[in-house]
Amino acid sequence: MKLRTYLLLISILTLSWNGYAQKGNINKAEKDYDKFSYIKTTDILLRVAENGYESADLFQKLGNAFYFNNKMEDAAKWYGKLMDLDRPIDAEYYYRYAQALKYSEKYEQSDNWMERFADVRSDELRAKGFKSKRDYLESIEGLSETFPVVNLDLNTEWSDFGANQYKDQFIFASSRDTSEKTYNWNEQPFLELYSAAKQEDGSYSEVKKFDDRINTKYHESTASFLPTDDVVYFTRNNYYKRNLERDDQGINRLHLYRAKLQEDGSWGDIAPVHFNSERHSVAHPSVNAYGTRVYFASDMEGTLGYADLFMADINEDGTLGEPIHLGSALNTEGQESFPYVNAKGDLYYSSNGLTGLGGLDVFMVRDFEKKLDNHEQLIVENVGRPINSPKDDFAYYENLGTREGFFTSNRDGGKGDDDIYFFNVPDCMQDITGVIYDENTKELLAGAKVRIFDQAGTQVDEMIVGDDAKYDFKDLNCEKEYLIRVEKETFSTAEQRIATTDNRKQTLNLDLEITKDEVAVGEGTNLREALDLNPIYFDFDKWNIRADAEIELQKVIEVLKQYPDMRIDVQSHTDSRATNAYNEALSQRRNNATIKYLIEIGGLDPKRISGRGYGETVISNKCQDGVNCTEDEHQRNRRSDFIVIQM
Repeated sequence: MKLRTYLLLISILTLSWNGYAQKGNINKAEKDYDKFSYIKTTDILLRVAENGYESADLFQKLGNAFYFNNKMEDAAKWYGKLMDLDRPIDAEYYYRYAQALKYSEKYEQSDNWMERFADVRSDELRAKGFKSKRDYLESIEGLSETFPVVNLDLNTEWSDFGANQYKDQFIFASSRDTSEKTYNWNEQPFLELYSAAKQEDGSYSEVKKFDDRINTKYHESTASFLPTDDVVYFTRNNYYKRNLERDDQGINRLHLYRAKLQEDGSWGDIAPVHFNSERHSVAHPSVNAYGTRVYFASDMEGTLGYADLFMADINEDGTLGEPIHLGSALNTEGQESFPYVNAKGDLYYSSNGLTGLGGLDVFMVRDFEKKLDNHEQLIVENVGRPINSPKDDFAYYENLGTREGFFTSNRDGGKGDDDIYFFNVPDCMQDITGVIYDENTKELLAGAKVRIFDQAGTQVDEMIVGDDAKYDFKDLNCEKEYLIRVEKETFSTAEQRIATTDNRKQTLNLDLEITKDEVAVGEGTNLREALDLNPIYFDFDKWNIRADAEIELQKVIEVLKQYPDMRIDVQSHTDSRATNAYNEALSQRRNNATIKYLIEIGGLDPKRISGRGYGETVISNKCQDGVNCTEDEHQRNRRSDFIVIQM
């Protein structure tokens, strides 16, 4: 795809190449090569190679010719011959060879060359990304989904790419106009912006050029509109007021332009943005949902690789603020381009510097704008298949209102160079799964009934867990709150709320523990532990029964009423502050108060209850010395236990 390749090559083609003085026709090839005439150059270099000549320089040029023209199978062939020479070469060729191999899904071979690249360029982001995700194929497959993607009827044998919607129109770029002059890079017509009208059945047809003032005889592509629909930003060659500007090396850069809607419905007041330059390219704008920012790709100063992602604030008059580099969390030494931010603030973009299936892959960052503003960590995810493939996949766009999604790919089976694909954005559904445990023993609880309710209290689903005690509720709505309820005979019912996220590929895990509702009680049992009583606490230097303690004592009373032959021994304790004698007397007063409550309020026979105070002789934590403890830690020692001495 020529516009994408052009942006990528800006840096590469200005490198100095080692001379190769073997034959005169190679010198001519190098001249064409420097003018971006790869088609002609390749023919000449191929004939030289077929005549039996070999050199690292020749194989590098042949590999590059195919690599940068997206003919990766051929690129892999010549890079392979370069590697067979077993001579010192720039490690960048390891990387290019690895990427070219991915086009044929030769992932194991590709990984081997990425290992060599990572060994040499260990400090690079591309190397670090590869080393941190050696299981990237498994990870990507885990993120992949199964839904159909459709090659749009409006595609041609030429390059058709990009996607945006303007009112009821579909806006894209194409090189289909064969009456226009041919671009020397790939012998296709120059790109222009086109529109297609949306039909009642949801399809797009009636393709026509978007606007005669925006389109010129050079490249135009990737348009993005303000929410007010009266300003558009788009990519164009550095061609303004009928002048095609080049830098001091003869390179014509890509620039970002702004146009305003006129009263007659045409576009005018076309002007370049202020940070365009003859020294760098700016391309592929994407305006956010609020019309406050535009994101774009550029190789301007500060770029880590061939092209990086930047953003700029949009002023009230449509002019732009200063460009801001989006950092190494998103950008690599490779190529990052075609940013798109959806209505929720998620970022989608394409990269060949991050680990993917091959070529450019589409990646995303959830809640990007919120995280960017809050300086939170940005987590980049590969969106997986079917959006991504071993070929180039880019220019992702989605309309969450109509559930329409689009992307561009040069994958096998297309109609032309690059084709636009359509898909219905899947409804956001998630799964919730987990295991049911006994809270005390941590044993799996087979046979537990698990039910799930929505926010309105309506039961959505239920299941009885098997021997693995695992429950699994599928296809739940995203960004909703649910209540999980667990029931099992002889156990207390437990409930917990959980909120699903906006990630349709996520499975939420929620293990649940429930407590035994029937407990075995015998001689020596501490009812405080068996009944899971809250401790019977006393205030400092006090022995009166607190209101919170009354609730726990009522539980003890009910047990004693249920088992009329049960006798208990009440054991009261203090913390370790004050003297032993004082604490012993204090604990005895607390013990007397507790027993008095059980007898007078609970109506129990005094013969069934014995007890005494133990002072500070039985400390339950580290606070034996009375110092270096918090008030809460001291509080835990001011307690009463209830020990069964007869059943």
